[in-house]
Amino acid sequence: MNFASDNWAGAHPAISQRLLAASAGFSAPYGASALDRKIEQQFNELFEREVAVYFVSTGTAANSLALAAVNRPGGVSFCHREAHMLEDECGAPEFFTHGARLAPVDGDNGKIDPENLKAEIERFPPNFVHAGQPMAISITQATEIGTLYQPEEIAAIADIAQTYGLPLHMDGARFANALVSLGLTPAEMSWKLGIDIVSFGATKNGCWCAEALVFMNPAQAKDLPFIRKRAAQLVSKSRFIACQFEAYLDDGLWLNLACHANAMAARLQNGIAHSKYARLAWHAEANEVFAVLDQAQADRLQQQGAVFYPWNPPRANPGLVADQEVLVRLVTSFATQAEQVDAFIERLG
Repeated sequence: MNFASDNWAGAHPAISQRLLAASAGFSAPYGASALDRKIEQQFNELFEREVAVYFVSTGTAANSLALAAVNRPGGVSFCHREAHMLEDECGAPEFFTHGARLAPVDGDNGKIDPENLKAEIERFPPNFVHAGQPMAISITQATEIGTLYQPEEIAAIADIAQTYGLPLHMDGARFANALVSLGLTPAEMSWKLGIDIVSFGATKNGCWCAEALVFMNPAQAKDLPFIRKRAAQLVSKSRFIACQFEAYLDDGLWLNLACHANAMAARLQNGIAHSKYARLAWHAEANEVFAVLDQAQADRLQQQGAVFYPWNPPRANPGLVADQEVLVRLVTSFATQAEQVDAFIERLG
């Protein structure tokens, strides 16, 4: 009954087998192999346009280098107040942009509110040297609380980005989970709505260690090769990332894995909704479920082998958790089994 994180799950057998096959023989390093080039072309096909793709080892690196690529002196990037890059990346985006700041934007359901975003941007008037200057907007899809930006919500934020001349980045650590839930194509959930840069995550969805930074306009990434090298993210044996993506994208494996994770979350959510001893904090739309439990019940579940994390209530939801209660996050993955979900629900009561 492990619902701690999709990071706890291992690698899908198809990924492991492809890694084993890639370990034989010799291959050009630093992204120069035929396999690297093949995967770059696959990303072009995936996004239905020519894109620039750069492999990195972690999602934090992808997010940080995305902002570094569009950095400006005194730069300020706007993200949701509880975005991963703001709360869970230990200042890496600021570090790799050499001091650019992250400005939090409020919004319900883990999503940036467009009116709040415009108000925050307006706090940095052009040519006011003391404040700094806006440089990017970042949204997280799926969000940190398992909700999704609908296409029209992305388009509304993209309109603001275009009005102010700002690139729009998408933190897609759970890109596949959001994609299958919305029933969109990668192009439909990115550049067709106005997204400029995507942190394309695969590690949480069955890969061993595979993240890609995707620029919809290759010219925007002209300095990224040097930025990536300086950040120690140019992997020498990059074929071991490329081969993971090869297996991941083959025959829609990545979408099937995300569908399974989402289905297990829906099963879990349904069980919690019918429990006498817990309540859903909000409706989950991907593979993260949030529930409010009595602290004693949460302790009992953990003693019986359930693994999950307590979670800070969103600032937009004051009063969500009463005394002696706890908000918990339950994450499913490609490796979650229905029997594990059912065992948890049975013990929850």
